[in-house]
Amino acid sequence: MISWRTIGAAVSLALVAWSFWGTYEHGRSTMDAEWQARWAVRDAGDQQAWAEEEARARSEEQRRAAAQEEARANAREQEHTAAVDGAGADAAGQRMRDKAARYATTAGKCAADSAATARGQAATRAAMVLSDLLARADDRAGELAKAYDRARIAGLACEASYTALIKQAEQ
Repeated sequence: MISWRTIGAAVSLALVAWSFWGTYEHGRSTMDAEWQARWAVRDAGDQQAWAEEEARARSEEQRRAAAQEEARANAREQEHTAAVDGAGADAAGQRMRDKAARYATTAGKCAADSAATARGQAATRAAMVLSDLLARADDRAGELAKAYDRARIAGLACEASYTALIKQAEQ
């Protein structure tokens, strides 16, 4: 038969074991809660840093887009100015070609002397050739000037865009 002492010792031993197990579980759950709180704080900090960085990146993107649009607008304005100047230069070139053609046609007109008339016809042909050469040279110079203006404006716009993009990185 089992004595009351043995039962009491077994119950005491069970209570001590249950007490140790309860203490262990409490410590473990407290530690888990502590780590979860630390992770939650860290996660909240990460989310806040993420949001701040995203806002900063959006702001930088908007600044860059505005700077590039400003460079494009400036380039369009310069192209317009160059086109107006080119039209004025074309008109001046046309007036010069017209005068050269008039001078060429009048170069051969001379008095009643037949020898002078023959020399005048040769002078007219030479003047017409020179007038044509002048017109071609002026046309080509106009084309080159327009190409140079377009290239220069594009280069300046590219430089302005690049400078706007690099500006923030250096700061």
